Amino acid sequence: MFKTIAARAGTLLVALTLGLAFGLAPAAADDKLTVLLDWYVNPDHAPLIIAQEKGFFKAHDLDVELVAPADPSAPPRLVAAGQADIAVSYQPNLYLSVKEGLPLVRFGTLISTPLTALVVLKDGPITSIADLKGKTVGYSVAGLEDALLGTMLASAGLKPSDVTMINVNFALSPALVAGKVDAVIGAYRNFELTQIRLEGKEGRAFFPEEHGVPVFDELIYVTRKDMIADPRLKRFLAAVEEATIYILNHPDDAWALFVKANPKLDDELNRTAWTDTLRRFTHAPAALDEGRYARFGDFMKSHGLIDKVEPVSVYAPALP
Repeated sequence: MFKTIAARAGTLLVALTLGLAFGLAPAAADDKLTVLLDWYVNPDHAPLIIAQEKGFFKAHDLDVELVAPADPSAPPRLVAAGQADIAVSYQPNLYLSVKEGLPLVRFGTLISTPLTALVVLKDGPITSIADLKGKTVGYSVAGLEDALLGTMLASAGLKPSDVTMINVNFALSPALVAGKVDAVIGAYRNFELTQIRLEGKEGRAFFPEEHGVPVFDELIYVTRKDMIADPRLKRFLAAVEEATIYILNHPDDAWALFVKANPKLDDELNRTAWTDTLRRFTHAPAALDEGRYARFGDFMKSHGLIDKVEPVSVYAPALP
């Protein structure tokens, strides 16, 4: 018996040696990355989903796990705590994270324009921001939305005290359609306008970047500061860039892949959001506009959201 085992072991050893000699060794496993999304899967995440479905991550030797959070505020903190590698987050939130001392940095961009907007009903009395005087405005999250609205009001000669703010949680469209508020701040222009239409109304959007608010990246990729030299990050961005270009070149085929992976999203709201979001994806995820980050830092400080503006390299260091 022992001779048989020894003989088999010898045969295996010879086979393994020959396999190594002729390049037949087992392939190395792909490098794993865990990516926490900012919200449930939706068309905002198309480059990530398509990179997965088309095998672009695999082609860059990455095994990427995409995770939708139970708590949308948790991903940056989980990454900071070392429980994930990457989080999809927001440029404005990055300044707040740094202020809190979280060791987070931006290393890439997903959506390079603001999506948030001030929305009213098209058939209502508000046709300009000046018409908001004496009206009610619904919001979801205090702080940044106060700053956005305050700046937009100032562009029309109004003050925050000229409107009444009402917390409607995340029911922005329902609150507006039901007449509970006259306007909502923080609505996503690529979703809420369609949602309002599907509820039988038409919406009118006022864009922060056209009313005094500096342009900012809506969605970014953040990681821990001590991971910035990790070579997986460059490969991740390369795969996402390939996916973005594929989406732009083949939007219908990309949509088919997207809903194949997420069949519950095959409805009018998400189909329309898909089209409305395509032009918002950054074509070069690794590119950084330092001036944009400096200007928005000044905006955050001027509204008391952060105590001081750090150098851009603190928020968004270059990948080595």
